[in-house]
Amino acid sequence: MKNPISVALIGAGGIGTTYAEVFKHVDSAILTTVCDLDREIGVPIAKQAGAVYTDDYRLITDVEAVIVATPPATHPEITMHFLRAGVAVLCEKPLAIDVASAEAMVREARRSQTLLTMASKFRYVPDITAARELLKAGAIGEIILYENTFASHVDMSRRWNSLAAISGGGVLIDNGTHSLDIARYLLGPIDQVLAIEGKRVQSVEVEDTVSIFFTTPKGVNGTIDLSWSVSKERDSFIEIYGSDGTIKVGWKESAYRLTSLDEWVQFGTGYDKLEAMSAQVNNFIGAVLGTEELLIEAEDGIASVAVVEAAYASLNSPGWIPVAGGTDADRVVA
Repeated sequence: MKNPISVALIGAGGIGTTYAEVFKHVDSAILTTVCDLDREIGVPIAKQAGAVYTDDYRLITDVEAVIVATPPATHPEITMHFLRAGVAVLCEKPLAIDVASAEAMVREARRSQTLLTMASKFRYVPDITAARELLKAGAIGEIILYENTFASHVDMSRRWNSLAAISGGGVLIDNGTHSLDIARYLLGPIDQVLAIEGKRVQSVEVEDTVSIFFTTPKGVNGTIDLSWSVSKERDSFIEIYGSDGTIKVGWKESAYRLTSLDEWVQFGTGYDKLEAMSAQVNNFIGAVLGTEELLIEAEDGIASVAVVEAAYASLNSPGWIPVAGGTDADRVVA
């Protein structure tokens, strides 16, 4: 069996801490380097992982893959540095804060013939995979309505996510990237969006509450509620309503019910962050080794950024905004 491949983690705060934990559940790769500008954050994570610490990603030369877990505005520069060196990249969502940058990243991946994928942990949640299979099988008939809620109170006053220059925006680009990618994964392309900002509660420079409405080419209407300042106490975070029944994907369990029956049928046990992120990293490593196909292709990253970009355009517009590329949002970049 081939020796475990060496991986560097770029960005050790927040989600980076979970990535370091994930490597306890990865057999075919080892975390050898941790990079973070803040030594007080990076050194302890590196020590716990048995890895080397550095504060400059440009000094990393001896790895086969990297995970980029830095703020979104930094993704293109860091990612393309490693792609040019032929190092495979798993880049945290969103791939970039604008479509042009995301496309440039994918072009570089193709030019250098190097693997690039976007992290989107919810695609690796078994309950969401199961819900997708139920939809594909027509279990609840024709899909009519889709609802998703990611709304809980989080103090953003000291987090980089609320600094527009490096985050690209507020809750829309943060939680909304997950929401819109899940919707695309379950329903297919999104062709137009309408986003409305709620009342700002926190003293931050970005939006903290947003409602997004969207439609798909197949006529599904969707609603997404996002907030850092309002807690919506719900057992499920996705509800899908069809002509013959309903599917609910929940935090602790997931179930469906047919219109003709009274009982809910459980098909999942809920969301486990570490489990989902471990599956994501294992898929990435498998793709690097050539033993697995990527679940999220680079073009998915572009399409995800395109939907978010359209939603932001809608915040400053009185009407619906078409998603770049229309129903061909998953287009191939020349």
